[in-house]
Amino acid sequence: MARLFNAYVMVDWSAASKPTTGADSIWIGVLKRDVRFRFAFESHNPKTRKEAEALLNAILDDRARHRDRVLLGFDFALGFPRGLADGLKLPGDEPWLAVWNQIDRMVTDKADNTNNRFGVASEINRRLTGGPFPFWGCPPRDALTTLQPKRQRAHGPDDIPEFRHAEVATKGAASVWKLYYNGSVGGQTILGIPVARRLKLARGDRLKVWPFETGWRALSEADLTGVEVVMAEVYPSLIKTAPAPAEVKDLAQVRGIAEHLARLDEQNRLGAVFAPDKATAADIVVEAEHEEGWILGV
Repeated sequence: MARLFNAYVMVDWSAASKPTTGADSIWIGVLKRDVRFRFAFESHNPKTRKEAEALLNAILDDRARHRDRVLLGFDFALGFPRGLADGLKLPGDEPWLAVWNQIDRMVTDKADNTNNRFGVASEINRRLTGGPFPFWGCPPRDALTTLQPKRQRAHGPDDIPEFRHAEVATKGAASVWKLYYNGSVGGQTILGIPVARRLKLARGDRLKVWPFETGWRALSEADLTGVEVVMAEVYPSLIKTAPAPAEVKDLAQVRGIAEHLARLDEQNRLGAVFAPDKATAADIVVEAEHEEGWILGV
C-alpha cells in the first residue's frame, strides 16, 4: 500500500495585530522528500498573514509541479460549534461553508496585520444574542456592548454549545468562542478561515477539506484520485516534541506534528486516522461532517 501523501505542510497560525516573528507568530513547517527521496524539513516564519498566505500558495503550487500530494494542517478550528449557521440564518445546504462565506465577508485583515477580529465577533454576538455572548475576550480598549474582556455567563441548554465535539474529546482544548488571552483560538479561527477559503477556491476540487468534503472516514489512495491537497485541522500539542537547541516552541510543534503524520503514512496507518472511533455516535459524525469539523488524530 502506497503512502497517501508526499509532503506534509503544518501551520501554526497567529492573530497578531502587527507584523511579528519568533515566538507566538506564524510558523510553517514543510516536510518533503529531497532529490535522494529522503525526508527533509524546512521552516518559514512570515511576519504577516498576507505573507503567509502567499507563501502557502507558492508551496502548494511548487508541490503540484512535482506531482506531490500534500497534507496541509492548520492549528485553528475549521468549523464552529453546531448551531452557528442556523443561529445566523445563513443560506446554503452546508453549514460549514455558509459560515466560511459569512466570516470571509466580515473580516478585514490588512497587509500590516491590522484586523477587525473583535468587531467581527461583536457583530456575530449581536446577531445571535444581542449581548456579549458567546464570543468573549478582548483588550479593555476594544470592549463593546456586545463584546467584553471577560466571559459574562456560562452556556445553557438553549445556547449554541461552548465546545465542539472534537474539543470535548480532546480534553483541554480551548473553546473557539475565546478570542483573547493564553490558549485562545477564536481570533486565529476568525482570521484563518478566510485564508483557508481562498486556498480552497483557488484549487477547486484539487483541494479537499477534511472531513467536510471527504467524509469522516478512512481515506485510501482511490479516494484521493485527482486530489493535490487535503486540508485538515491539527492540534500540534497532541504530540510532545522537545525543541532543539535555540528552536522556538511553535516551530518544534509544527515539526513534530509533520514528522508524526509522515511516520504514520510510512507505516500505512495514516488513512485510518481520518476515520472516527468506532464508538462515535452517528449524530456526532453527521455534525462533524457538515458543520463542526474534527481535529486530525483526536
